[in-house]
Amino acid sequence: MAFYRQVGQVPPKRHTQFRKPDGGLYYEELMGEEGFSSDSSLLYHAGVPSAIVDSQVWDLPDLATVANHPLTPRHLKLHDLFTDTSKSNAVEDRRLVLGNGDVRISYVVAEQPSPYYRNAIGDECVYVEKGSATVETVFGVLNAVEGDYVIIPRATTHRWLPGPNGVHAYCIEANSHIAPPKRYLSRYGQFLEHSPYCERDLHATTEPLVVDDTDVEVLVKHRGSGPGGIVGSRMTYATHPFDVVGWDGCLYPYTFNVSDYEPITGRIHQPPPVHQVFEGNNFVVCNFVPRKVDYHPLSVPVPYYHSNVDSDEVMFYCGGDYEARKGSGIGLGSISLHPGGYAHGPQPSAIEASLGAERFEELAVMVDTFRPLELGEGGQAVDDGVYAWTWAGRRNS
Repeated sequence: MAFYRQVGQVPPKRHTQFRKPDGGLYYEELMGEEGFSSDSSLLYHAGVPSAIVDSQVWDLPDLATVANHPLTPRHLKLHDLFTDTSKSNAVEDRRLVLGNGDVRISYVVAEQPSPYYRNAIGDECVYVEKGSATVETVFGVLNAVEGDYVIIPRATTHRWLPGPNGVHAYCIEANSHIAPPKRYLSRYGQFLEHSPYCERDLHATTEPLVVDDTDVEVLVKHRGSGPGGIVGSRMTYATHPFDVVGWDGCLYPYTFNVSDYEPITGRIHQPPPVHQVFEGNNFVVCNFVPRKVDYHPLSVPVPYYHSNVDSDEVMFYCGGDYEARKGSGIGLGSISLHPGGYAHGPQPSAIEASLGAERFEELAVMVDTFRPLELGEGGQAVDDGVYAWTWAGRRNS
């Protein structure tokens, strides 16, 4: 984000002496992207941020994937993944649904505090489907509620503390950074007038979170030789990572609530890019929100059939009633996967039923990827096995 913030105490000039009340120096850390050539922040620690006293292997959950072959559209029922959530946390108990070399999509329902955690592979975009959580980070505290996207930059140490009703989280983990689409921004990074949201809608931390402790374990997900090139380590820090008395810069975690997205509509059906909210390397994130629909006298409000020539489309249905999928078995908590090379669109009965509609009361989060997605263990476990044949109404045996 090019939107500058300052939280807590920082010295008047960067890279200069900044002393504690007892006369000792605070330790300055630059957290920056793309080799000192992109957004960064400066954090001021009471302890040495490099001081570790142990490092062990963290055995990650199953991250293996299998190809979607033969090519098949799929319906995955995410709510069937969790029955007993009393012991689960939002980091260690994620179940991988879909993934490729650019992005992984997982789902978790959690009631317990997570360990301290850092993703050193890429940014995370976590959508809160239901419930709430306090997200403690090295930058301070975020309060995440239903409908929030929580954007956590790569290598941000944090943990999830679910609210009284737990948290249902749809986790998008990138191998890159995640940011607003470039077309929404000026050349200096300000949101432009045609953007469906702006800086006022982004909520970052407001004060430091300082914890005094020693020998603190942090789970680190990082690059290596495991499935998808991912491995994990348990690193123990001599002092608590949450010892930052102040920070400033343009790199930090924040939340954005889907209810603050202002939908773009037209007289005839608008293409999916008007629903885009974020982008990463080789993928985009869109949201379909309650909105007025097409108002040409002969408009067809549901989408036309379209071929994903260059991408796989993943739709997570998380609110309302999604008009185009009526009659398919899709419901709240469902994912539809429409792979590249397959022409997809509304169920036939949904087209006539949509005529004359003035509003759609639907809520869905879409991820389009430009490399094929494979199925993780979670996706395989909740595939309904029949969605592909719902347009024809039959399957040849």
